[in-house]
Amino acid sequence: MSRKILVVDDSNTTRGQLRFTLADAGYEVIEAVDGLDGLAKLRAHRDIAMVLCDVNMPRQGGLEMLESLPAHLPGRVPPIVVLTTEGAVDLIQRAQRAGAKGWIRKPFKPELLLAAVQKLTGSAGPA
Repeated sequence: MSRKILVVDDSNTTRGQLRFTLADAGYEVIEAVDGLDGLAKLRAHRDIAMVLCDVNMPRQGGLEMLESLPAHLPGRVPPIVVLTTEGAVDLIQRAQRAGAKGWIRKPFKPELLLAAVQKLTGSAGPA
């Protein structure tokens, strides 16, 4: 079982917080700065177990990335959790329709984030 998590967020600070939290729990973190970068990383790393992505990013946002994944990665879209400051019901519903497995509001609580990651990746904590 892969322990690679793709973090897609334009905020260097947020990526750093996620990297620290996930690496401390034994996950390998791959970072992307927007949706287009995220798609490229998903194509390059076929064993990514899960994606955490922001909504609002330059070039391509998280929801647009989610909606394009089936065309770019037919048959192998990993579980995705949206991690954002946004909370509008229409955005959450759009993410669900695009296949998102969860929605976590920033600032995140590390223990809740790790519980979601463990559940969606089938991992049982630190490696």
